[in-house]
Amino acid sequence: MAGIGSSNYWEDLRKQARQLENELDLKLVSFSKLCTSYSSSRDGRRDTSDTTPLLNNSTQDRMFDTMSVEIEQLLAKLTAVNDKMAEYTNTPGTASLNAALMHTLQRHRDILQDYTHEFHKTKGNFLAIREREDLLGSVRKDIDGSGVNNRRTELFLKEHEHLRNIAMATKENMTSQRGMLKSIQSRVNTLANRFPTINNLIQRINLRKRRDSLILGTVIGVCTILLLLYAFH
Repeated sequence: MAGIGSSNYWEDLRKQARQLENELDLKLVSFSKLCTSYSSSRDGRRDTSDTTPLLNNSTQDRMFDTMSVEIEQLLAKLTAVNDKMAEYTNTPGTASLNAALMHTLQRHRDILQDYTHEFHKTKGNFLAIREREDLLGSVRKDIDGSGVNNRRTELFLKEHEHLRNIAMATKENMTSQRGMLKSIQSRVNTLANRFPTINNLIQRINLRKRRDSLILGTVIGVCTILLLLYAFH
């Protein structure tokens, strides 16, 4: 039968295992709540964009990373304790207690396996939610950006059409006025040929007409430049 020292060693290992298991149980409960609150806060932010969650996602991401490391360390420590317990069952002098020791060891191994499975499952769910929400956030940004671009494009097209209509109306008006001026000039020239005293008046009219043409041409040129600047802005 194992001696007192060996028995105390086994009890110390069991005590360490139970302590680590209790810590892991509390950590995994908090870890699961963190995953749930992360999903809830994302859903709440989608439904009410003006509402800020109690814990923003960057804070939850840091908590997730910290808790993951802590749980992994606890699992590693519990694994090491289980390995030491397995070594103890093979120690000479424990043969008479081997069945009971193996039963206890198997129970601690099952607990370790359950905690490890629960940790990886919760961690995987958290990462899947975060990846999905990041993807949806990226899509929403693209959609919002596309909406802004569409509105800008629509406003630009409307303004462009408005300016084009103005230019066309101005062109038609100039063409009409040009035809009228030619007709008037033809009649005035006929009168000038008949009455030389009217010649000075005709020259003055021609000078004024050229000046008005220059002014009108300048206005049209400025409008054209502004239209081009707006189109390529």
